[in-house]
Amino acid sequence: MVLAKIKDKEGNIEREYYIDERLKTNLDKIKYSLDKKDKDYVLVVDGKEGTGKSTLAFQIGKYIDNSLNLKRVVFSPEDFREAILKAKKGQCIIYDEAFTGFSSRSSLSPVNRVLVSLAMQMRQKNLMVIIVLPTIFLLDKYIAMFRSNALVHVYESKSRRGYFSIYNMEKKKWLILRGYKTMSYKHKGLYTNFKGVFRGKFALGDEEVEKEYRKIKEKALSDSEKTSMSSAQVKYLEQRNLMIYLFRKISKMTYREMSEYFADYNLTLSHPQLVGICSKFGDIKEKIEADEEKSG
Repeated sequence: MVLAKIKDKEGNIEREYYIDERLKTNLDKIKYSLDKKDKDYVLVVDGKEGTGKSTLAFQIGKYIDNSLNLKRVVFSPEDFREAILKAKKGQCIIYDEAFTGFSSRSSLSPVNRVLVSLAMQMRQKNLMVIIVLPTIFLLDKYIAMFRSNALVHVYESKSRRGYFSIYNMEKKKWLILRGYKTMSYKHKGLYTNFKGVFRGKFALGDEEVEKEYRKIKEKALSDSEKTSMSSAQVKYLEQRNLMIYLFRKISKMTYREMSEYFADYNLTLSHPQLVGICSKFGDIKEKIEADEEKSG
């Protein structure tokens, strides 16, 4: 790994974090393509909840565009469209997942439409767009195969976070053709371009900025869950949330343990979402922070 030193406009070092050397080499090529070849670039970063995919996406985005900040990290298709329209030449925009247990492939339809309808804007502005989501198989096939340039698949190894695999355009295409129905990444004869590791440093700012990001994402998760729900569904949602809180009290699991436990039953409830649910029923801040530290 090599140390990435991110400098501000005055040339002062703003952030430092370690980055995989092969990944850095490829990012340098992307920067050159954006700056000198009048291109845009769409990168998909996917992985299960808690693997650190947002962390890696921020490190990549900040390396490409040192002006990247929370204003260009968006959670809804509407904000995504607005960010693209407002972006300046060569900037990076990150669409971070805002999915809940009610989500399906249809949840990404508006994102697919934005990527298609604003393709010209993205090329003219030479934008770097990073899509962060649980799996690339949720994207429309056209977007996943032809509009995105590469895939970074983030995963755990022996219950340890910080690993990724890179698929270029061609390998990504074959991955989708072979794995679309089963959502599987393992296929005989299909290999990644390379694998690497990353560390969990938040690239967009200090601890206060990181806390602000988590609050914004938590609200986005809550809002997305309630969108287009009937009053009866809202009632059931409130009852479900109470049961989750009671389960938390009885089981004494950490939020990450709960998220993994629910995932075994095909119920996608992310770590930030569980924090938001239980804090509303009385989980105090100190206990939440202690559990986060315990779960690492």
